[in-house]
Amino acid sequence: MKRRKFVLATLALYPMSLLAKMKPSFLNEIGKSFKVKSGEARFGEHYKMRGVTLNTLDIKISSKDTDGSLAMFEQIGETLNGGPPLHIHLYQDEFFYVVEGNYHFRVGEDFYNLTVGDTIFLPRNVPHAFTQLTEKGKMIVSYFPAGKMEAFFKLTSSWSGPPSKEEINQAFLDHDMKVVGPPLAGE
Repeated sequence: MKRRKFVLATLALYPMSLLAKMKPSFLNEIGKSFKVKSGEARFGEHYKMRGVTLNTLDIKISSKDTDGSLAMFEQIGETLNGGPPLHIHLYQDEFFYVVEGNYHFRVGEDFYNLTVGDTIFLPRNVPHAFTQLTEKGKMIVSYFPAGKMEAFFKLTSSWSGPPSKEEINQAFLDHDMKVVGPPLAGE
């Protein structure tokens, strides 16, 4: 009887030993922590939006750091009454934390005014948009899972001027988003 208990206990512990050896998905490629200084981007590249708004997006935590689980950006807004068109993310949830400035958000049929210190959660497949209500603004924006957002910001940073409506729609579609309406008007 003791031998049977020993064998069963050993077999029960085997899956636990496998789990202990697994690399948690929130660790970066080399399994070490890192720091991104204020005003810097994770890999030194500032995405300068030249299309719909004049924003700068800096990667703070990359999808490469989280095995695709999360991407986090600092968005510096320089466009009064600017913001993206009403759109949906097919596969990502999103949240914003306001660091500086004031913003107006639409999420589904709900409207919210956000100021410094406010956070808003935007679930996937729910239409949303925002507009910046102040000359300057800054938000932390995160996507989970990360999806294709880094590639999206890299593409839109390469535009030399305002893109056509068709170019905007295609850029969104190519990065698992869909434009479903115009940008919000300034409030």
